[in-house]
Formats: sequence, C-alpha cells, structure tokens
Amino acid sequence: MVQTPMPLWSVTLTVAGAETDPGCLRAALDRLLAERPFLSSVRYSATRVELRYWDEARDVDDAAAMALRLWPEHRSSAGLPPWSVVGVEVVDRATVEHRVDQQAQRRRRGAGGPPVRRARALDLIGDIAPW
Repeated sequence: MVQTPMPLWSVTLTVAGAETDPGCLRAALDRLLAERPFLSSVRYSATRVELRYWDEARDVDDAAAMALRLWPEHRSSAGLPPWSVVGVEVVDRATVEHRVDQQAQRRRRGAGGPPVRRARALDLIGDIAPW
C-alpha cells in the first residue's frame, strides 16, 4: 500500500511571560534548536519568543495541536522559561506562497524597480535572532 504524503504546514508559535535574562533565554533556545532542528526561525526578547517552522500533519487541527505542545514538552529538557502560548498560526504552503507573492508585488509597485527575488522559506533553517 502506497502512503500519501501528509500536507506541509507553516506554523508560527508565540509564547510570552515574565521577563527573563536574554542570555539565558538564548542558550535555552539554542538547546531547543538542537532538540528540534526543524525550526526555521526564532525571534526573541526578554518577555516573548516567536518560533516559525514547517510541519507535516494530516490537517490544520493536528498541526495546531502539535504546535501547542511544543513549548511545554521541551520546557525541562531545553531549560525554557515557564511561559504560556499566546498565539499560534497554522497555514498551508499555498497560503505562504500567496503572501510572499503579494508582498513582492507591493514592493515592485512601490519601488518601481526590478522584480524582487522571492525568499524560499524552506531555506531559512535555524535562524535565531533577537527582536
């Protein structure tokens, strides 16, 4: 029996909580990235973290459920702060591509220059940076 590949979902998970030392937070995020190397980008401040990644799941409900478990499941092993999930967005690949195309069209109209090269979201793996 041939198994059909599951759809790919773009996930953005935002967690927030009490202020923590940015250096300690960065170290914890590095450990999280070692445990879950699929994270495409991480943005952080002393009170908030935004994780972006691609995930395979049967449907949007499964992808969202897995996203909601990511931070709590790695809290102890990665030394993450005891923050709460404050936002989650899950969209399909076609929606991501549509957004990128729309953004590029707006830039072209505003700048009047040559077409903007489309960033390939799947190429941006493991980028951790402060906000």
